[in-house]
Amino acid sequence: MKYSGFQTFTTQQHQGVLTVTFDFGTVNVLGQKMLADLNALAMRLERDCNTKVVVFQSANPEIWVCHYDTELLKDMSTEVVSREEAQLLDLQSVCERISKVPQATIAKLEGFARGGGHELALALDMRFAARGKFKFMQMEVAMGILPCGGGASRMARQTGLGRALEIILSAQDFDADEAQAYGTINKALDPDEIGEYVATLAKRIAQFPAEAINACKQAVYESIDKPIDEALRSEAYWLYQATSKTPAIKRFTVADEQGLEHDIKNQRNWNELVMNVQDIN
Repeated sequence: MKYSGFQTFTTQQHQGVLTVTFDFGTVNVLGQKMLADLNALAMRLERDCNTKVVVFQSANPEIWVCHYDTELLKDMSTEVVSREEAQLLDLQSVCERISKVPQATIAKLEGFARGGGHELALALDMRFAARGKFKFMQMEVAMGILPCGGGASRMARQTGLGRALEIILSAQDFDADEAQAYGTINKALDPDEIGEYVATLAKRIAQFPAEAINACKQAVYESIDKPIDEALRSEAYWLYQATSKTPAIKRFTVADEQGLEHDIKNQRNWNELVMNVQDIN
């Protein structure tokens, strides 16, 4: 799959990892051009069986992705609509499409991510942030609206109800360590650590079967808002989607025939063992 022709970011592919580097104007503003690029990117990723991980980073040393373009917000309707008439905004639709791509997606946050930029980060599977460089904010309430790129919908899923309301209603900055404590990111790292950490994680995930990565993603996302009995059925469904398309059964057969599970050395060494079985296809 060829990834080129984008206006707001560049891409680089290497061994199953696609790195997307935002580089648009002075502040990486999230407007129609970036939304169009992200939508086109998602469309290609949906058809790509070779790319397994996508890392989103920024060429701007201070900003990951800026808030939603105020030029678009000033044209919003001032008329009240019913629930039945309300339609998804472009920002909501594109973030949701990005969240559902079959690849594992990682935000490498080495600058500010406020408003729509933070909502885009929340739509990705994992987020890692650099101490002293990353700050996030949902400023919408102070402007008279609410987070409208999935922020209000995804925040509580990440942080819990009270934290979500604190973040959204305070309209103030939070740093990397606060983000880690609140649950909006996976981990806060020192600036000289984040590059190697994200690269190592991406490389590791990219060695696993693409169909298994997608099945894991879909099962986890489906479980969020389902009762436990329905979530367990989803797990079972996605399990068989994986076993029908991956070498899982062959790997289990080899492990059984060689008695690998009964070897105490293997039980001590699963972190390396799971990488060694990637040669069984």
